[in-house]
Amino acid sequence: VVAHRPFSDMQRKHLFPSTPLVFSLTLIQKLIFNYNQGLHLNNIFLLTVFQPHSHIFFICSFLDIDLYCLYRFSLTVMVFVNYGGGGYWFFQHAPWNGLTVADLVMPWFVFVIGTSVVLAFSSMQRRGVSRLQLLRKITWRTVVLLLLGFCFLNYSPKDGPLSWSWLRIPGVLQRLGFTYFVLSLLQTFWGQKEIPLTAVSSSDILLYWPQWLIIILLETLWLCLTFLMPVPNCPTGYLGAGGIGDNGLYPNCTGGAAGYIDRWMFGDNMYRYPTCKEMYRTTQPFDPEGVLSTINSIVIGFLGMQVRSKFLLYDAVSGMSAILSKCTRDGGFIPVNKNLWSLSYIMCMGCLSFLLLGGMFFVVDIKGWWGGQPFIYPGMNSIFVYVGHSLLGFYFPFSWEMRFQQSHWEWLFQSLWGTALWLLIAYLLYRKKFFLKI
Repeated sequence: VVAHRPFSDMQRKHLFPSTPLVFSLTLIQKLIFNYNQGLHLNNIFLLTVFQPHSHIFFICSFLDIDLYCLYRFSLTVMVFVNYGGGGYWFFQHAPWNGLTVADLVMPWFVFVIGTSVVLAFSSMQRRGVSRLQLLRKITWRTVVLLLLGFCFLNYSPKDGPLSWSWLRIPGVLQRLGFTYFVLSLLQTFWGQKEIPLTAVSSSDILLYWPQWLIIILLETLWLCLTFLMPVPNCPTGYLGAGGIGDNGLYPNCTGGAAGYIDRWMFGDNMYRYPTCKEMYRTTQPFDPEGVLSTINSIVIGFLGMQVRSKFLLYDAVSGMSAILSKCTRDGGFIPVNKNLWSLSYIMCMGCLSFLLLGGMFFVVDIKGWWGGQPFIYPGMNSIFVYVGHSLLGFYFPFSWEMRFQQSHWEWLFQSLWGTALWLLIAYLLYRKKFFLKI
């Protein structure tokens, strides 16, 4: 990986020791330190940096362990939230507009997928893996994720006997699979084998202009369908929850164009328990993993791909989110809404993802204060943990009928207990060197 811009005197002073020997000793010392911390050397990707005014190339080591910490931390929080989050409101999804802790996890996950795609595919392309081989790998993983989501996670025992008339077609793994498919194609056909080290430079866009063009077209499609598509008996551009919301003026308009498209495509084969149903008393089915929201899932994954270029992108991302939402819950041009995966929502989540990844980079990679334990273990068997916790969540010993339904302490203990069990299971699988991969 070759830096395309010369470093300033200040940057050179802080980034590089004064002599190659000191630099080499420093590099070896860091490698030994990181290795003794239990990190695997195969998680190291090499960055070739050219120092101006000399003919010396330095090989710098950068660990992407912080990326995996974010990914594995997100998975652990997802398990805790899905097991009830202690019954606290901030660990439950927002009924419609707004943001809670539970609404942060899925975008973080998608963001890391985008970053991982760049690192993995760039490495494979440098090793000479052909596009045909990459396409086979992409197709296989996508199909497996779609089948896992459809066959195992779209049904719950509390739903009663399975019926094809209402079996859910969209889903979390389906969204992750499709998002992975699109991002992988972008990287395979229009990515760079070498990851350029750039600061503020137009090369971040110029080198990847086909990718940016496709993403801009996708977001334009989302905006046009959301705000210009006529929906029967509903105002054009409606973003509300329907039901008794908006004084009950639009009871059958849940989700606006997004809900209408999903109901037209999937009928009743959608999510049966949307977060807006109880508060807004909605009667129309609505799926948070629908078609339009999947478009914005691809966009936030693409933001994750930009980590290869620079962290400064979060400035523009956060500014766009603030403008669109007017820093309010309901009063913005486009409210922050996880159900719709609105534009302001994904911009806000992109900003938080950049900040969190930067914080972990400082804590884990630079200072070495933390190695990611115990969250690193579930991430090593992420498919096993995610599918397992979803299938077994209603069974003992992961959950049980609580004696005091209104007690946060009992809810919290059960949620923490279930999460801790999956951390333990993941650790035991790690000790046994069992890793389920697709």
